[in-house]
Amino acid sequence: MNNEGVDKSKRQFLTSALTVVGAVGTGYLAVPFLAQMQPSAKAMAAGAPVQVDISKMETGQLIRVAWRGKPVWIVNRTEEVLTTLSTLNDKLRDPLSNESIQPPYSKNPNRSIKPDIFIAVGLCTHLGCSPTFRPEIAPVDLGNDWKGGFFCPCHGSWFDLAGRVYRGVPAPTNLEIPPHRYVNDSLIIIGEDTVEKAA
Repeated sequence: MNNEGVDKSKRQFLTSALTVVGAVGTGYLAVPFLAQMQPSAKAMAAGAPVQVDISKMETGQLIRVAWRGKPVWIVNRTEEVLTTLSTLNDKLRDPLSNESIQPPYSKNPNRSIKPDIFIAVGLCTHLGCSPTFRPEIAPVDLGNDWKGGFFCPCHGSWFDLAGRVYRGVPAPTNLEIPPHRYVNDSLIIIGEDTVEKAA
């Protein structure tokens, strides 16, 4: 092929122009494609942190909230409960919560930031049933060893009022503690840690 008489500047201009048009076209195609991969506003709201006002909670009361489609319990524990927790270690599968899911600030004997306020995901770690809140001591149906806690009626798992699982029941680990932080003494945010992320 003879290249004589070919205007190389026109060829270069056409190549550059086609490259720019191609890049712009790719951008127009990519933006809607990437946008549809983002979660919907409804999905983002479902995973958003939840604020809970506990100013009107009474001692011994449990309240329930929903976070990420899961029930979360908040229990205002009594002094008697806190005293009882320390006597149960020899009956528990993981009393120090070494094999359980909780934020570092909840890995303590009470499994909480504040001793009296206990927060846990209200799902049994066996098959995901929701245990019942049974704060009474030695009820007829659970016997004299029951010191108050959470009882899963599906397969009979026992948890104390720190969400720690008893030995010899189907549930393999303690109840999960969700990330949470206190805004002040009466306002808790479920779903956010106390550790601030770097900007």
